Amino acid sequence: MRKFAIATASAMLGIAVAFSAAIPAYAADKVDCDAVMQALGQGKKAKEVAADMSISTSSVYRCKHKAKQAAKAATKTQRMTDRSDAAAAASAAAAASPATTP
Repeated sequence: MRKFAIATASAMLGIAVAFSAAIPAYAADKVDCDAVMQALGQGKKAKEVAADMSISTSSVYRCKHKAKQAAKAATKTQRMTDRSDAAAAASAAAAASPATTP
């Protein structure tokens, strides 16, 4: 009987985890973060945007966080690109300079 109870509890836990993992993925697709960021860019407050779009304020803040992370990643990528361009230009300049041999 004890093994049956453990197996049942494990199965129920597995089902609960499966449902909880599926719900955030569905909810994330439901909010149009581009529209949220556009409204925030127009000077509206998070509560106003949430009320206008019939979403929660936490969804507005989640979109703000995603936009911040995307901007940070783009800045990091830009810096890496600038460094590689500078290194390529320096190596091209070194290769183009005439070598003097005594």
